[in-house]
Amino acid sequence: MSPGSLVLLLSILGALGLGDPGPLEDVVIDRYYIPKICLREVQMGDFIRYHYNGTFKDGKKFDSSYDRGATVAGVVGVGRLITGMDRGLQGMCVNERRHLIVPPHLGYGSIGVAGLIPPDATLYFDVIMLDIWNKDDKLQITTVSKPEHCNRTVENSDFVRYHYNGTLLDGTPFDSSYSKDSTYDTYVGTGWLIKGMDQGLLGMCAGEKRSIIIPPFLAYGEKGYGTVIPPQASLVFSVLLVDFHNPKDGIFLEHLEVPASCKRRAVTGDFVRYHYNGTLMDGTLFDSSYSRNHTYNTYIGKGYIIPGMDQGLQGVCVGERRRVVVPPHLAYGENGAGNKIPGSAVLIFDVHIIDFHNPADPVEIETVYRPEGCNITTRDRDFVRYHYNCSLLDGTKLFSSHDYEKPQEVTLGANKVIEGLNSGLLNMCMGERRVLIIPPHLGHGESGARGVPGSAVLRFEVELISMEEGVPEGYLFIWHGDPPASLYEQMDLNKDGEIPADEFSTFIKTQVAEGKGRLMPSSDPEKVIADMFRNQDRNQDGKITSEELKLKSDEDQEKIHEEL
Repeated sequence: MSPGSLVLLLSILGALGLGDPGPLEDVVIDRYYIPKICLREVQMGDFIRYHYNGTFKDGKKFDSSYDRGATVAGVVGVGRLITGMDRGLQGMCVNERRHLIVPPHLGYGSIGVAGLIPPDATLYFDVIMLDIWNKDDKLQITTVSKPEHCNRTVENSDFVRYHYNGTLLDGTPFDSSYSKDSTYDTYVGTGWLIKGMDQGLLGMCAGEKRSIIIPPFLAYGEKGYGTVIPPQASLVFSVLLVDFHNPKDGIFLEHLEVPASCKRRAVTGDFVRYHYNGTLMDGTLFDSSYSRNHTYNTYIGKGYIIPGMDQGLQGVCVGERRRVVVPPHLAYGENGAGNKIPGSAVLIFDVHIIDFHNPADPVEIETVYRPEGCNITTRDRDFVRYHYNCSLLDGTKLFSSHDYEKPQEVTLGANKVIEGLNSGLLNMCMGERRVLIIPPHLGHGESGARGVPGSAVLRFEVELISMEEGVPEGYLFIWHGDPPASLYEQMDLNKDGEIPADEFSTFIKTQVAEGKGRLMPSSDPEKVIADMFRNQDRNQDGKITSEELKLKSDEDQEKIHEEL
């Protein structure tokens, strides 16, 4: 018959008026509260902690652990407790509550306890079980959740950052990192933790959650800890491993996407433009260039960025996507940075390389097509017409001459286009097609331009449509031979002693038509002639006199910058 059945039987007999059944032969047990989950029951030889109130039949209290403010701890079944208590505690679960009726022969017998318990007293105990453990117990580890991908697990000498809730076995909380709004940071396996935590953290992945039940001899043992952890208390830790690293760690690289064609890789001294998302190991985003809609631009290998990124960007290709895992000693160390990067945090950067260059880079020229039998190529001061498509190295389209009705026109060497494009258009044949890679110092520099980011490497696809031989810098017209000896007289077509604009224009056009000279190439020759006339009409009265007319070569000698 079970103890519960015995209590029920006694109640029934009393109700039927059959009288007092007489002295009890054994302990009467009433399990008036049984927890829904019972992972373990008290057995002989177990070490237990419990609270109790002890009374006589009339309700008078003779003892209480609550009044002393301390739980009772002891071993069951080895004679250290009265026999009735030894029996009554058997099979109890943590947090179970029992009423026990202990007859005198299983309590203090015919002798009692002087001044406290009279002889032949029946004792009534109200007990709650708080803790159960055994000297043969081992650490109990339950994995609550674990990331799908786990490339590495905690080993001895690793430095870990974790959150935890700490409770006693009955659920009483004693500590929590969450309440401090900070992870607990420490080395594993070096004696800085209680033995049970040292063991319980081994093999964990970043992001893993565990429940770790630690018996007292692997925790704080007989002394407990302060007022929150009693002596001989089992501890339950609910742990979330935020991140970990080893002081010997270098960076870890994961190549997420590498372009099939990678002609060049970044080295120390290169200037790199890249986008990134920066997260902690638990996925918390601490920074992103995308949120600012602006790349992060820097030299690598020169100490302008954290050492881990200085190393992690070495060898990247344009267009590559790379993950760089940086341990704290190569990042922001024990102090962290601001309020978003905790001290000793491992950082993960997912980077996308937009472009890079070196300050010593020239224009990179790739000839895609060159006509056969090409004898004439573009030179400085030539006037050229060309089509182009301009983009960033990541393929972002910036500008295209095909968006307009006509090709682009420019005089080479006249500082009308960026230096790199000017260089890339030299020595081209008509019909030739090229790809130009122009570093920013030969493009739009650190400041960029409208639609062009600062420090951007540009890619031009160019096709030369036409070319006209140019004239030296500072000239609008040059003679193919010696100029006429009596230039003014020949220019004065109606011989009236003055040369108006229309007469000047007719004369110049005749020289060009007869092959005696050529104008500076331009899409508007009339404007060139008008500029020539204005330069010679020194008093701006609408006509040129013989005193005003001077050749450019004569002016150069006089160090006067005029025309013709």
